[in-house]
Amino acid sequence: MAMMELLLKEDVDNLGVRGDMVRVRAGYGRNYLLPRGKAIQATPGNVKQIEMQRRALLKKEATERAGAEAQSAILRDITLEFPRKVGEHGILYGSVTSMDIADGIKARGFEIDRKRIQLKDPIKETGEYEVPVKLHREVTGTVKVVVVREEE
Repeated sequence: MAMMELLLKEDVDNLGVRGDMVRVRAGYGRNYLLPRGKAIQATPGNVKQIEMQRRALLKKEATERAGAEAQSAILRDITLEFPRKVGEHGILYGSVTSMDIADGIKARGFEIDRKRIQLKDPIKETGEYEVPVKLHREVTGTVKVVVVREEE
């Protein structure tokens, strides 16, 4: 197996965090990480450059985390209500997806990417749900989602 060493420029799930040196298969690095700008080759010059940037990244990381914790506290107070058509047994005719939740949060004045909403399966029944939102790799907030019967 051909392997290559790369320096991550941003966090990659199940691989590493920004600034880490990782060994990956050549195809994954060449076809995914490098073209998308998520990593750079681990040459001695790049390693030295990343080490210099690491200090600045630590400061930036601290401010990002503080911002994410503040946003988490705000999201905790948000309750999103979704009226949907419901069948006889409380099962929805549609579902509430992460895109619906992202649109609901956006309507409240916050911009959150729907990929950060960690909804395992779409919501298909009425009720109250706590939906986790990954704001930072170490900070996860929750949003209360209430699905109710649509009045006709």
